[in-house]
Amino acid sequence: MLEVFHSCGLFAADLTHQVHPSNDVPLVLKVLGLLVVGAPAVLFATLGIASLLRSKPLSERVIARCIQTGILTGLTAAIAMLGLMLLWNDTQIPIELGSWVQMENPAEHYHYHFIFKFEFDRLSVPFVILTFVLCGTIGAFANRYMHRERGFNRFFVLLSLFVVGMVTTSLAGTVETLFSGWELVGLSSALLVAFFHERSAPASNGLHVWIIYRVSDAALLMASVALHHMKGEGDFDGFLAGEWPMGRTLLEPNQAFFVGLLLLIAAMGKSAMIPFSGWLPRAMEGPTPSSAVFYGALSVHLGAFLLLRFSPILEQSLIVRILIVVVGLSTALFATFAGTVQTDIKSALSFASMSQVGLIFAEIGLGCYYLALVHILGHGCLRTLQFLRAPTLLYDYRTMEDAIGERLPKFSGMWQGKTSERVRTWYYRLALERGYMDAYLKECIVRPVLSALRKCDEFEHRWTRMLGGTVIEKKPSSEASSAFEELL
Repeated sequence: MLEVFHSCGLFAADLTHQVHPSNDVPLVLKVLGLLVVGAPAVLFATLGIASLLRSKPLSERVIARCIQTGILTGLTAAIAMLGLMLLWNDTQIPIELGSWVQMENPAEHYHYHFIFKFEFDRLSVPFVILTFVLCGTIGAFANRYMHRERGFNRFFVLLSLFVVGMVTTSLAGTVETLFSGWELVGLSSALLVAFFHERSAPASNGLHVWIIYRVSDAALLMASVALHHMKGEGDFDGFLAGEWPMGRTLLEPNQAFFVGLLLLIAAMGKSAMIPFSGWLPRAMEGPTPSSAVFYGALSVHLGAFLLLRFSPILEQSLIVRILIVVVGLSTALFATFAGTVQTDIKSALSFASMSQVGLIFAEIGLGCYYLALVHILGHGCLRTLQFLRAPTLLYDYRTMEDAIGERLPKFSGMWQGKTSERVRTWYYRLALERGYMDAYLKECIVRPVLSALRKCDEFEHRWTRMLGGTVIEKKPSSEASSAFEELL
């Protein structure tokens, strides 16, 4: 892909000065960039405001037209942006939307500013084009799949919110912008897992996904605070020099290790790496279109995208890169092992996605950044097709069985005849329980944290009563904490 950029740029270099005046380039690119970002934002605002202000929701046809217009506008602008970048040999285009917060203290050498900045480069443009293509495909599919569903309008409002989050995260040029899109993706994902809220299981699993996302978000927030403390700003240019992926970091090795470790934890939670892998099969409670675009194609790759974006920081720390490879390969083996015993097709596909994302993590840890990017693009398209084909595949499978009058033959594993029944039963139970990851997470992390918080709460009440001289009733928290533990 790098060679394509350079060859196309060199081929068009002589035509550049004759095709356009130099002062028109920033304006054209900025308009296209604002269309890429603004089209999904306007789409979400239109559907959201209409849902709040109208007593009756928009018709399915109007919603479908809005989705089609918003996605096609953003996709067309993104493709035009890519074409102009190739034509004008410009591989990094930043677009700033003004300074929102600015604080300075020259005496203490303190400087902080917050801006919404979007950056179009070799990493963000392919990822945002993939987002528009797959979300447009899912929108067209869901228009028929969700027909006459009571939550039809709510589904597309959340889908448009997801598109806004994905575009914001993909094109982010600052840590604050990236974190904003990261949160929008997590919020829309959790709400769509709990889409069928009239049943208890989707609501419980949606809350489970949200809790795991909180761990990931906390790690990313700590990394953002650390970067601000180290460099005084959240702009990528402040701690990343050069174009992706040949850039370098301006952080010291110990700083890169600390930030890289936090980024790894954030990516592990978002991409369902072990030990946070238990939420991915639970997320299959949502509608099939959301499962396809979120946990098969886009959202599950967001952790890998985060590592690719901060790859120069990872290059500075060998230990973090080794940890990424270990986590990726371990997750790929675990997902392959657990996926062999799944009894429903969506769970089997979720573990297949998990195994491929694990391999992508390993490629990033080994420094194969372009290979990882191509792997993400190909795997996202393939997995979306498989998820959308799953309902009709089951129908075709049953039709074939009815036609031949018997069950289709089942293929046994290569080790089935070489191991004892006791060993096979033990492995089957281990795979069926998904390696007891959720149990270990509950016993080793959730219970100790809750115990520490309870002790802090008791300590606070004791000192409050002593200093105030009054008896303050302590609200019972056992029921709430036990319910929280049950979610995990």
